[in-house]
Amino acid sequence: MNLMAKSLSFPAYQFQPLINPRYCPLLQRQLLYPYKYPPSHLHRSRLILRNHFPPQCQNPSNSSSLSSTPAHQQEEEQHLEQLKETREALSLFLQEFGVSPEDSVFIASNAPKYANMLVDSVRDLEEWSAWKSGDAGGEEFGELKGFREKVVHMAKVKGDNGKVAFLESIGLNLSSAMNVARYLSKESLPGLIDKVKYMKDIFFTNSDDKILFGKKARRMMMHLSIPIDEDLQQTLSFFEKIEARRGGLDMLGFSDASFRYLVESFPRILSLPIDSHLKPMVQFLESIGISSNRMGNIFLLFPPTILWGAKGIRSRVKAFRNVETVDKSIGKVLVKCPWVLSSGMIENYREILSFFDMEKVPRGSVERAIQSWPHILGCSPGKLKVMVEQFGDLGVRDKKLGQVIATSPQLLLRKPSEFVQGVTFLKDLGFTQDDVGMLLSRCPEIFAASIDNTLRKKIKSLASIGIYEEHLPRVIKKYPEVLVSDFNSTLLPRMKYLMEIGISKRDVAFMVRRFSPLLGYSIDKVLRPKYEFLVQTMEKPVRDVVEYPRYFSHSLEKKIKPRFLVLKQRNIECSLKDMLAKNDEEFNSVFLHSGGRMPVSDSPSAD
Repeated sequence: MNLMAKSLSFPAYQFQPLINPRYCPLLQRQLLYPYKYPPSHLHRSRLILRNHFPPQCQNPSNSSSLSSTPAHQQEEEQHLEQLKETREALSLFLQEFGVSPEDSVFIASNAPKYANMLVDSVRDLEEWSAWKSGDAGGEEFGELKGFREKVVHMAKVKGDNGKVAFLESIGLNLSSAMNVARYLSKESLPGLIDKVKYMKDIFFTNSDDKILFGKKARRMMMHLSIPIDEDLQQTLSFFEKIEARRGGLDMLGFSDASFRYLVESFPRILSLPIDSHLKPMVQFLESIGISSNRMGNIFLLFPPTILWGAKGIRSRVKAFRNVETVDKSIGKVLVKCPWVLSSGMIENYREILSFFDMEKVPRGSVERAIQSWPHILGCSPGKLKVMVEQFGDLGVRDKKLGQVIATSPQLLLRKPSEFVQGVTFLKDLGFTQDDVGMLLSRCPEIFAASIDNTLRKKIKSLASIGIYEEHLPRVIKKYPEVLVSDFNSTLLPRMKYLMEIGISKRDVAFMVRRFSPLLGYSIDKVLRPKYEFLVQTMEKPVRDVVEYPRYFSHSLEKKIKPRFLVLKQRNIECSLKDMLAKNDEEFNSVFLHSGGRMPVSDSPSAD
């Protein structure tokens, strides 16, 4: 007997409440005007039908069986109870595949949408069976009567053997989990769990620079100006997914935030065997100098390497270096920019070498520049040529250019407009075109520094200690590093030490203006031992170094001590400048009248 036949046997007064607007106007409107009230209200209609057609164990004529709580609250409580039972049933179901109790509980507790899907499937099939056969138990479940048994039955019907639930538990949304599970039909669930744990341990757990991953990714993208291959395109798509989420690429190094997108973008990585693929790949990377806490730099910044395996990575490394053997120097390059293994950058590498050969730049300087800053390989030769021409305008070419790019290779990736601004800034300080070229050759780091955040602030700091703008050309020419040295940790401590030994702030400024390299000397290795020898052994006042600050530039063992001992043996008194400013021939001529080479004392006191 179907449901309609049962309804016909009811007295008319019992059927009226079902369509009376006073009791259920929503159902009446949906039944009479289905196009005006679409199926989005169907779930509510089911609820009304269930309330008016209770299970046979209830007495529909007994008003005491009606709950005093609202219908939606009853349904919510029932749904929560069913979800609890579903999680318990799902946990037991997963254990049937060999999953440990701990892992099964974790998966069942962290796959809410999968659990909801099972609950909805059970309820939908129960309702369908009730309409079809009039039996709330339904024929589709056979002898299964308990809710948990029905949940397990539906989980088996899904056919994914628990993989979808597991994938959701590691962060994938339900639709992505179902899509990825298609690639894993041959994988066992326990094996898949072990594989994910292994990957997370390699990619994330031991990483010591998680926060820097996003910065590295942005830097590689910023300097990329060559055509990209499929591997780089997939990597950029992976980055875009993470960038679109809260925290952006700064979350790349955190497994909870990025692993799901890694799997979604490269689902095949979960089908790779641990023993024959993943472990040999890790061992190869270790053999070329990449430590375990640096593996994430390779796999997260360039995920296609995971699919290549040890054999694929080795062949690309050989192609990159154009060698048959692989040494550990390549490991440092890969940690900085794993994209150098892409086919596009390997091809661009050859073009860049050819370009610098034409510019007569020593090959060794180019190799050092690339090893220090491999992002250069993402820059087209045409773009590099623009910067090389800027250097040439300042007289920096050939070997000088090689020295510059070997010291500060990032200058090649500087925007031409920014470089010109740096040149103009220095000219405004009083430097000529030739002076600027000299500064570029001696200290190229100046041109990589920010004008507002570094150079202007440094000039302001120098003014605070008595080095004003009119003194800057002289000071900077002699010691250009003063513009890129940290003021608080490098320059200021040296100033304070000189004042501690009795030199006034004004005299310190005078010393710096006359001999600015003074600010670059180590306190413990240079300033203190030479000061102590001056006042304790030579018995000279500290005022003498104010008159001759270059005293600190001479070698204590090779020049200061030997010459002092020679003068002392002859009872000759002279200033520090007369003692140290002369070369050996001049010193002998003036103080020894021998015209020969200055003798060096073998006395133990000379050491």
